[in-house]
Amino acid sequence: MKMRKNRLTALALAVVCSSGAMALDVAGLELSGYSRAGPVFNQSDGIKGGLTLGGDLQKYRLGNEGDIGIEVGLTRNFDTDGIKWSANYMPSKWGSGDIGTEQAYVEMSGLSFSPEAKFWIGQRRLRIEDVHIVDYFLMNYGDYQGAGVTAIPLGGAKLGVGIFSGDRFGNSLPDNVKAYRVNADISEIATNPGGKLRVLVTAVSGSGQVGGGSGSGISLLHNQADLGMKGLSNSLFLQTSRGHARIDGEFESIDGKSAGKTATRIADSINWQSGPFSGQALVAYQTGKVDRTNVTTKDFTLGGRGAYAFTKNVKALAELSTTTRKGAGPDQRLNKLTLAGALALSEDFWSRPELRLYVTKANWNQAAAIANAGSFGANGKTSRTLVGVQYEVWW
Repeated sequence: MKMRKNRLTALALAVVCSSGAMALDVAGLELSGYSRAGPVFNQSDGIKGGLTLGGDLQKYRLGNEGDIGIEVGLTRNFDTDGIKWSANYMPSKWGSGDIGTEQAYVEMSGLSFSPEAKFWIGQRRLRIEDVHIVDYFLMNYGDYQGAGVTAIPLGGAKLGVGIFSGDRFGNSLPDNVKAYRVNADISEIATNPGGKLRVLVTAVSGSGQVGGGSGSGISLLHNQADLGMKGLSNSLFLQTSRGHARIDGEFESIDGKSAGKTATRIADSINWQSGPFSGQALVAYQTGKVDRTNVTTKDFTLGGRGAYAFTKNVKALAELSTTTRKGAGPDQRLNKLTLAGALALSEDFWSRPELRLYVTKANWNQAAAIANAGSFGANGKTSRTLVGVQYEVWW
């Protein structure tokens, strides 16, 4: 029955995607999504990417992903007597896994007592800040069943509040395990010309969890536009969390079998676009300690991706990074360089779709090989070259 449902969902997606504008006009749907795929030509042991020491911000993704998948967002908007509401659904399929549900929620705004506020119920992504080159949202408090409100006017700022359970579509917690989370998100706080502050607060409680189920966290983000020149922006993060609250604002280890964690992070990301030259760079330091253990893991990352557009549609890409991990054993280190050529729609760094041909060269020390003996460090291997093609697209 499960396989039959997956096939029916896949067939429905195919009909929507293949029918094009006519289907969208008839159904009144808005279609959005993300996908990436492409073969790695020179692998023989199943390692197609995933070269990382395991830190949140250490998987520099260009020529290093090795996975394929698609997410398709379907939205139907309505306007009833001035009240705007929408139904939203996003199925996804990654690799050989089953079709899953990323989002399924209803949102409503334009209510007489607070016209700007947007109320929602369901399973919704509330991803705040992405560092694209490592494919990680440093602030993120959705992805679970819940309810909340966003865009509440708060002076010159805006307030969002969400309350969540530990359940997701197709993945509920065991009956004897509970987890609840409240997030408060204050954004658009003006600090200086071109600068804005965002604050995300997290509180977690529960039962049946290892260590009692509580947790808390706070994240501060300062975004600075036009940093010294037009087209240059900066994002600075200061974050800390403990217990069953994850450092980005999500849950941490709520399966009833795992302890919580204490974590801190400082990270800085810059983005630039100067004519044909564009890119993104990151430097970050993060510590983490699993509760009831005495080992603190310290992760450092420094890297960036640059792009140069020779013409409107032809680019050269280069991504260089170095990462380290310190913990229970000897210090681990991994270095990566990717060179790529790409076809794109424009000179812009964010222009997609992008079709790429890449060569990735990575090396790591013996400590990293031992720690990753079940994957890229098997048989004491300390270097690897990947050659492949990839498309990446969002719409």
